[in-house]
Amino acid sequence: MLLAPIVLFAYNRPWHIRQTVEALQKNDLAAESDLIIFSDGPKDEQTRLQVEEVGGYLKTIAGFKRIEIREQKENRGLANSIIAGVTKVVNEYGRVIVLEDDLVTSPFFLRYMNDALTIYRDESKVSSIHGYRFPMKVNLPETYFLRGADCWGWATWKRGWEVFESDGQTLLNELERRNLTRIFDLDGAYPHTQMLRDQINGRNNSWAIRWQAATFLEDLLTLNPGVSLVRNIGLDGSGTHCGIGSSFVGMLADRPIHLERIAVEECRMARWGLVSYYRQKGQSRFARLGERMRGLWKKGCKSI
Repeated sequence: MLLAPIVLFAYNRPWHIRQTVEALQKNDLAAESDLIIFSDGPKDEQTRLQVEEVGGYLKTIAGFKRIEIREQKENRGLANSIIAGVTKVVNEYGRVIVLEDDLVTSPFFLRYMNDALTIYRDESKVSSIHGYRFPMKVNLPETYFLRGADCWGWATWKRGWEVFESDGQTLLNELERRNLTRIFDLDGAYPHTQMLRDQINGRNNSWAIRWQAATFLEDLLTLNPGVSLVRNIGLDGSGTHCGIGSSFVGMLADRPIHLERIAVEECRMARWGLVSYYRQKGQSRFARLGERMRGLWKKGCKSI
């Protein structure tokens, strides 16, 4: 089996990158895999020391077939780093596994990714492989497909990444022209379209919403595992685009994923589970806000 290179994006979080690498080293295919690290440069003097600490740690990493570190002197930003890095590596290798510096993986992550990349390499309807499973309260099969793409531990081929569109306005225009915004928003459960508008207007710099929209518009699918092989440890306020929260945190798989070829179609149960999950999250958020406002009302409603 041709193993995909692992591309890891790092910046200024020494503790997080260490957790990510140490978990990856425990994967059974790590020693046979190439690891290519893109380390972004500091934004200012305030981040320089952290970036230098990360750079020092990266030079100590072992346990992989080959390690290549590509350090940027200037700050490119997460989106530009990922778009350029994935494009360069996938064009060179034909396939790629992508991680960021706040993702901790199960020991079975690399095996699942490489096996799935091999099984579906010639299936044009499959755009990517994803390692994270949302903590939906539904029973799901061992693997299943969802429309679009995702960003917490993923893999793709050159043919899959070729559909990526960096121009958010082009994507939004097409979603609106085809009256797809509500479906794109998971029947109104999650504001993907607003995220895309925010990217266009400079309120966020998300590459992931553009990846999601591009694959969605092409009606492409992503394979997902029935149990999560990835945990995000960056929901602590330390990330560029991540706030503080724990509702996305789930247990890591303690067993391999049993991979076999399945029908290439979106899993209705998984989509329903994802819609229900986001709706429940929204209701909980509004419930907490309601409780807070009622409490302030009792105190005289001086501020919100």
